[in-house]
Amino acid sequence: MNPKGHRIQRIIPGSIAEELEITAGDTLLAVNGQEITDIFDYQYDIMDTYIEVLIRKPSGEEWLLEIDKEYEEDLGLEFENGLMDEYRSCRNKCIFCFIDQMPPGMRDTLYFKDDDARLSFLQGNYITLTNLSEQDMERIIRYHLSPINISFQTTNPALRCEMLHNRFAGEALAKVDRLRAGGIVMNGQVVLCKGVNDGAELERTIRDLTGYMPELESVSVVPVGLSKYREGLYPLEPFTREDALAVLERIHGWQERLYQKYGTHFIHASDEWYILAGLPMPEAARYDGYPQLENGVGMLRLQEEEFREAMAELAASGVAQKLRESGYRRTVSAATGLLAYSYIEEMARRLMDAVPGLTVRVYPVRNDFFGELITVSGLLTGGDIRAQLAGKDLGEILFLPENVLRSGEDVFLDDVTLPALGNALQTRVNIVKSSGRDFVYQILGLETEASAAGGEGESNG
Repeated sequence: MNPKGHRIQRIIPGSIAEELEITAGDTLLAVNGQEITDIFDYQYDIMDTYIEVLIRKPSGEEWLLEIDKEYEEDLGLEFENGLMDEYRSCRNKCIFCFIDQMPPGMRDTLYFKDDDARLSFLQGNYITLTNLSEQDMERIIRYHLSPINISFQTTNPALRCEMLHNRFAGEALAKVDRLRAGGIVMNGQVVLCKGVNDGAELERTIRDLTGYMPELESVSVVPVGLSKYREGLYPLEPFTREDALAVLERIHGWQERLYQKYGTHFIHASDEWYILAGLPMPEAARYDGYPQLENGVGMLRLQEEEFREAMAELAASGVAQKLRESGYRRTVSAATGLLAYSYIEEMARRLMDAVPGLTVRVYPVRNDFFGELITVSGLLTGGDIRAQLAGKDLGEILFLPENVLRSGEDVFLDDVTLPALGNALQTRVNIVKSSGRDFVYQILGLETEASAAGGEGESNG
């Protein structure tokens, strides 16, 4: 048995673990008398209706706990290491890898390339299958761990080897057949590179991937991200408006055929394609319940839907009318990347029309750090925000989208902290969630359930 075990970082409130007085700082030693190797083993071993859990307290005392619970009910334990094991790095040299396009001198963790199937199951990361061991394959199928997210790029084996710079990349596609045969739910993505896997190759890829339905539930097509740090890398070019229109025409054609036959659109274009093409976002029903939000598929449409619902709620409840009659006055600002700027500006305009005492100034932030071709807010740096908003009228509070920060921390990609940004701009800086509802309520200064639960970050300048 592993004498070290796995140190527990947090107990979920109201969970079985809290009821049994397991606390943060305790160590999980075993489940059903078996050592836990990693998250795969743990998730499988706790599924049953009766389990025995061995816990070691900081004092050294060991507790053997007998637990009766619902099948698949979670214990409510969160560990210091989410994988309960070492992270596995990627051995591919993909022509589109964004980490290879990072400037020197950033923190070490930003240069780590993961291709770990356990992160796919745990956090939704996409994997290429080339680094998936036979043991991992067997455990995924035996434990029936779903969903697994796969980065396909192409179903042409020779082209896949070229794109991933891995001579086994084409053979790895056979693992999809095994996962499908094992009943494993999958989602996929295609990072599209101009002149490489677009056009006829994209047509082939979509056609081939439909053969994995229904276990393969959805596939997103996203344009390659190109930073200004590409010296010595594969010569990739940015997509044009005409390119985007061609990609969307192909995807829409497949969506119509697949929906008529299977009742699902299956293949989805990320929001960038519509903005580049100058087309409106599709209606909400086209997104099949938004299975690819993390890939930027339907994020702007969902935000608009949530915004519209929140505005209707304000009107129906009489809150908007009360604000208009109360002499309400508030001036705030919001900053975002170029991709979402026009959408955020439009929401701000509609909010100001509904509540005339409100002033919202929306600022687009150009990505000087990575280059102007990078337009998503998730890759904005504190330095660019600080430089471009210095001297601007930011009002009482500057709102930033939550994805500009590292998850759970107040640090930007360039190590500028949220408090430091607030001090530099001499204003309060708040983080607003991507939800359109949160945008409405936080901009207005009204409490939402999310902010009441601690969902709103703030830095006072």
